Amino acid sequence: MSTIRLDFVSQDHMVFSDDVSEIIAPGIDGQLGILPKHAPFMTILAPGEVIVKREGQQDLNFAVSGGWLEVRPDKATILARTAERSDEINLQRAEAARARAEELLAQGVTRDERDRLEMTLKRSLIRMKVAGRRSGWRPTGPGAGDTQTPTGDGG
Repeated sequence: MSTIRLDFVSQDHMVFSDDVSEIIAPGIDGQLGILPKHAPFMTILAPGEVIVKREGQQDLNFAVSGGWLEVRPDKATILARTAERSDEINLQRAEAARARAEELLAQGVTRDERDRLEMTLKRSLIRMKVAGRRSGWRPTGPGAGDTQTPTGDGG
């Protein structure tokens, strides 16, 4: 089977580097599926989940908080603001961050604080979703399962 090289880096470390069979990433305009020999392009990544598929191996799942994706026929590069593998995510800490953000949003805040809290909420929901893949856990409560627009107002 044909492969594409993936170099996946965040601001502070090399996240992953190897040949893969498929990459699924959260593009700014929707989910992207990247296969070997894909047409070249560059796009902004939205906060979400990156899935890396390797022939005959378990998928790797990463939570990203945005960044860039460059694709060439033989190589893809992800430059993420932050990136965490599913096994690096502390599920209890992500749940606590979600609960705090929801509580503060319910209290009424300034527009700037609201934007920051909505991003915190979105990031915690993404982290919970990705970490939950290890155990089959699924988020519950407001915004659960909707990592694109946790408040339902388009972000």
